[in-house]
Amino acid sequence: MTGVPASAAGGSSGARRAGPRGISGAGQEPPERTAPAGIAERGATEGGAAGRGGKIAAAAVNQASVWNVANLLTMLRLLLVPAFVALMLGNGGYDPAWRSFAWAAFAIAMITDLFDGHLARTYNLVTDFGKIADPIADKAIMGAALVCLSALGDLPWWVTAVILGRELGITVLRFVVIRYGVIPASRGGKLKTLTQGVAVGMYVLALTGPLATLRFWVMAAAVVLTVVTGLDYVKQAIVLRRQGIAERRAALKETEG
Repeated sequence: MTGVPASAAGGSSGARRAGPRGISGAGQEPPERTAPAGIAERGATEGGAAGRGGKIAAAAVNQASVWNVANLLTMLRLLLVPAFVALMLGNGGYDPAWRSFAWAAFAIAMITDLFDGHLARTYNLVTDFGKIADPIADKAIMGAALVCLSALGDLPWWVTAVILGRELGITVLRFVVIRYGVIPASRGGKLKTLTQGVAVGMYVLALTGPLATLRFWVMAAAVVLTVVTGLDYVKQAIVLRRQGIAERRAALKETEG
């Protein structure tokens, strides 16, 4: 009523009441509210630290505990090795009852071998301990059975030498070419492991008659698969090494160029 312009009478309060684009005298957008530089920097630093902390926490959660079910099965298999040897050689090594108990220990070890690796891969329970202990446990129980059978005269020493020599040789070969890649387990290798387990298990039992004849042929098949798959792994290792060397040379040429 006094003729004073509305912008002059209540400019500041009007600007505070304005929407996204204020209707004060110049019609400009109000300035955005910004935190002081120190607070902003501290917030960014804390946010980065929180992000890094979150990643570390996530990594800690994803790291499987050594005391998981897969590793416990591997540990059980390792403990079964001396138990198997004691049962196998109990009462002179030829008592059918003791040999049956030894077979039970061997069977449990072979069954756990089928499950621990599958559980570790399926439920993300792979650990450094498992990577080292699992193959050791596999070869320990098989090696103990073969050596005991040969020592008792049930199995020729050359069969034990062929099987154990192949297993140790392929293990060393894997480590030699690991810089170029990993040799995957083949179907033939899995069939070899199964056949070996069945054959050795049949020899552990005090079988007679047709079953004793059958175990001879099963062991013969196991030996053949052992040799054939071993040669196949050697071939894969040679190819893998050549490919790795060729890729390194190509990468080196690109770098120099």
